[in-house]
Amino acid sequence: MFDFIIWGGATLSLAGLLGLVWCILRVMKARKSNLSDDELRASVQAVLPWNLASLFLSVIGLMMVILGVSLG
Repeated sequence: MFDFIIWGGATLSLAGLLGLVWCILRVMKARKSNLSDDELRASVQAVLPWNLASLFLSVIGLMMVILGVSLG
């Protein structure tokens, strides 16, 4: 039972980590494309909700792993 919580949490954490890497790559691409300040700011602001969602997903996954390990 607790193995499912641990592996599910690890999967969520990995998905969140992949989302964070995607956000980093997207912002790096925007920075290298020589956009104006306003366009760069708009690009970064468009990535911000995805960044926060990925971070939230990672934290929830790590909490599930800790919960599964401590209860199991």
